[in-house]
Amino acid sequence: MQVSVTSHREREPLAFAAFEELALYVLRMEEAPEETELSIALVDPPEMARLNKQYRDVDAPTDVLSFGCDDPCAAPSGEPITLGDVVIAPEIAEAHAAELGTTVESELNLLLVHGILHLLGYDHESDEDAQVMQERERVLLDGYQTS
Repeated sequence: MQVSVTSHREREPLAFAAFEELALYVLRMEEAPEETELSIALVDPPEMARLNKQYRDVDAPTDVLSFGCDDPCAAPSGEPITLGDVVIAPEIAEAHAAELGTTVESELNLLLVHGILHLLGYDHESDEDAQVMQERERVLLDGYQTS
């Protein structure tokens, strides 16, 4: 599995190794094929707003977006699988963490797991789906913290 993290922010980059480690943990726990490739991009709020407008017709920044590429189930065995991109706006995560009374690290970890789960087919379109996704997020984050 290959995970790449890039920063498109003016502020200092975050600890990329921690994002890579968590992403690899989630991919393994979700039994993604070994050939899976994932990209994580950190952006400023104006860039997140631009992406939201361009791809979702939403004129505001959000904390995380996921852009899927390949279907891991459809790829030939042994061939690289580009799962997609998870885009996170750390400044928005910082604001959410302050509102929720949690740490920035916890919020960023949740956003990363949330984005990867979207790429793996989870969604929160219905209350039932949202409950399933939130429970899976909790299980993954709890397991990661104890590993």
